[in-house]
Amino acid sequence: MGRDRYRKQSLGALYGTIKQSRVLLIGAGGIGCELLKNLLLTGFGEIHIVDLDTIDLSNLNRQFLFRHEHIKKSKALVAKESAARFNPDVKLEAYHANIKDPRFNVDWFQTFDLVFNALDNLEARRHVNKMCLAADVPLVESGTTGFNGQVQIIKKGKTECYDCNEKEIPKSFPVCTIRSTPSQPIHCIVWAKSYLFTEIFGTSEDETQELDHSRDTENAKEIENLRRESQMLQNIRNSMGSPSFAQEVFAKVFTDDIDRLRSMDDMWKNRKPPESLHFDLIAKEAESIDPGVSRRDQTSWSLAENFVVFSDSLQRLSDRLRQVQLLSANNGAASILTFDKDDQDTLDFVSATANLRSIIFGIETKSKFDIKQMAGNIIPAIATTNAMTASLCVLQAFKVMRDSLGKARMVFLEQTPARVVNSEPLRPPNPNCSVCGVTQSRLLVDASRATLKDLVEDVLKLQLGYGDEFSVNNEIGTLFDPELDDNLSKTFSELGIKGDSFLTIIDDDDENPRVNLTLAVSEQSLPESSKPILIPKKLEIARKPKANGETVTRGIPTTNGNAELAIPIGRQNGDVKRKRSADETNVDEDRAVKHVRVPKRKFEDDDLVLVEDHGNGAIVIEDD
Repeated sequence: MGRDRYRKQSLGALYGTIKQSRVLLIGAGGIGCELLKNLLLTGFGEIHIVDLDTIDLSNLNRQFLFRHEHIKKSKALVAKESAARFNPDVKLEAYHANIKDPRFNVDWFQTFDLVFNALDNLEARRHVNKMCLAADVPLVESGTTGFNGQVQIIKKGKTECYDCNEKEIPKSFPVCTIRSTPSQPIHCIVWAKSYLFTEIFGTSEDETQELDHSRDTENAKEIENLRRESQMLQNIRNSMGSPSFAQEVFAKVFTDDIDRLRSMDDMWKNRKPPESLHFDLIAKEAESIDPGVSRRDQTSWSLAENFVVFSDSLQRLSDRLRQVQLLSANNGAASILTFDKDDQDTLDFVSATANLRSIIFGIETKSKFDIKQMAGNIIPAIATTNAMTASLCVLQAFKVMRDSLGKARMVFLEQTPARVVNSEPLRPPNPNCSVCGVTQSRLLVDASRATLKDLVEDVLKLQLGYGDEFSVNNEIGTLFDPELDDNLSKTFSELGIKGDSFLTIIDDDDENPRVNLTLAVSEQSLPESSKPILIPKKLEIARKPKANGETVTRGIPTTNGNAELAIPIGRQNGDVKRKRSADETNVDEDRAVKHVRVPKRKFEDDDLVLVEDHGNGAIVIEDD
């Protein structure tokens, strides 16, 4: 009761709103731990936590909700258990899952008053941004990179969204725990440089503490497994210089560890599991390859070539470490090696091991030249930056809860002599944004009956008044345009269009095109007497702005999501037709829209449609 009294005094009239609120926290890592603690102590009534990651030893220096006995356990579940003590009156729900799982759909997002993003990668952030826009739920976006941090409020139709500004390919990559589910080349590079290299040639993580902190029977088996892993690593280090050293290292990190990771079934429900590698099989294939292949630094190496470079660089580094150990015995210096991107031995080792791990997880491999650029830009996560950023998230959330968005700010933490904390007013939406500068609606679909023709003819042309020049697109590519009508007779099920996916309609009218229309697909069993595809409410779609920021029709400026400024739809007459360029589609920032011709068969749940993808770049991982 005492704590409640102080909250009432601090929050005033806002106290009741916060106590009755239901909020979603995505990410239980560096920022997430701090933010969960703040939300609980502030008194938010119901908090749901989603995180796919598991706890690693390197998390413990800043993610204070976790202890040594929690290693390898779910971050979300342990965070719930640890943080509940701060305020037992708050209802906590935790999910060890990927926020992109189908169960976390638009309807689910709509049940929350506010969403907090504490994620560690660009792809997931963009997904949450899109879902919050579709559900019309305010989002508090945050991130940190070293000593820098940022907090941003995103509200449909009122502020710019996460994708309103183009995201450059990052030049720095903070160290994060990426030993479970890597999805980008940079994840494997960080693993090779900051984990494997250090374990073998530096100071082992597992030498810092004993694994005897837990007595509960639930965790006893996991702790025993970790003891065995720690001992195996120590044995491998002790066998350095022996003929079997390379095979022991390889079997540990590319076979045994991968098989153990693959055995965690829940982790691979919605993603392809890794495939372990086997030393003997690859060794036979690599017998004719010269170690000099490592000098070919501009091309990606094959599996066998990576194997040869791994074995050769491991031998070179082992010889160097033994020399260092002999010298240190005389002068007392530390007998370890450190990574240097200009050191060919260390760079060869990191390049080869990163590529081998990429192959295991089905990730694109990189050339030695590319890895050198990426491995030289790893920045550590800072606990104080996470704590400050989490506090700013809650302060900005108060303004959203008060419905005082005009007083909210975009806040920056910067390592500058003048001021550590800087802010600026929230910016209005970018009308040219391909994510929020669109009209959004639900699309109710009976997937077994509805065909693409039903959408094109009955909904888009007849109901919404589109002309002939438009296209229907999804995340795979273009399903329909004037030059691609192969898919019209196919049902949504045959096209692989499932519930809670998105379709983007692009108007290519030359004279007065509409903004893109994004349809969130919702599967329902509709009566046989009704149409198999419906838009549940009347739509008004704004026109695309001219270069001066105004629309073609009536001179009325348009902004994303603002129904008051939207122009009622009607069929437009255009004399000249043309095909759009790839830059105009805005369906995918990283590649031109691809035409997709779907085979004439039904899709199974795990079927994939393969298309050519020219996208590249790396993902930012601020903290996990």
